[in-house]
Amino acid sequence: MSETPGNIVLHAADVFKNFGGLQALSDIDLQIEEGKTHAIIGPNGAGKSTLLNVIIGRIPPSSGAVVFDGTILTGKKPHEINQLGISRVFQTPEIFADLDVLQNVMAPAFARRDGAFKVNMFRSVAKEAEIRDEAEALLNDIGLYNHRESLAGVLSRGDKRRLELAMCLIQRPRLLLLDEPTAGMSRHDTNTTIELLKKIKMTGMTKVIIEHDMHVVFSLADKISVLAQGKIIATGLPEEIKDDPRVKMAYLGGIEE
Repeated sequence: MSETPGNIVLHAADVFKNFGGLQALSDIDLQIEEGKTHAIIGPNGAGKSTLLNVIIGRIPPSSGAVVFDGTILTGKKPHEINQLGISRVFQTPEIFADLDVLQNVMAPAFARRDGAFKVNMFRSVAKEAEIRDEAEALLNDIGLYNHRESLAGVLSRGDKRRLELAMCLIQRPRLLLLDEPTAGMSRHDTNTTIELLKKIKMTGMTKVIIEHDMHVVFSLADKISVLAQGKIIATGLPEEIKDDPRVKMAYLGGIEE
């Protein structure tokens, strides 16, 4: 039996999204509990990334609304949603390739503090040393401390994904959205990322994870929703999803431990 829901921090209510004649999302009702890790799984083309893009304001829903902690997000711009405390790690890492790794992590911290990026911020911002210490600690946690002076553009794909994760974490979001956070990583780096996300979980940060690697999903998720053809066909605890015949038919073909 499912647990009694806790405080709902994010609610995507009756969300539809059409692209011309294509129904990408249909009647989405997704509730994310505060402090929990909620995984969204499904086959390619199911609408997972579209749903995240609707949440963060990159694309508007055709109908329906997204509410975060009592604030309607629908109609807000991505930077406004970010300032409310929502950060996202993208499928393709969005980093500053011409800055070094440490500067990449420091930059969002200045944006968090000041509300916008500042000219010459690395030379004249108060408390730069405090932000630098925080950024270096994060880089140590994710295993990139030794690359802190390297240009971000020369990192491997897996390291770029970990760097973007640090760029999100330094903003201290209330809700962290992760779109396939371990894609392109070796098994060792994947396990390192899982352990880091477990540490983050202990802080009480709410997370939504889109992921194809079931090892990652079942290592981290408190609850799982399954998307198929733009619709949520099941939501439940991990053990419930493993045993749901609709899920096995639509996507997994059987789930192994």
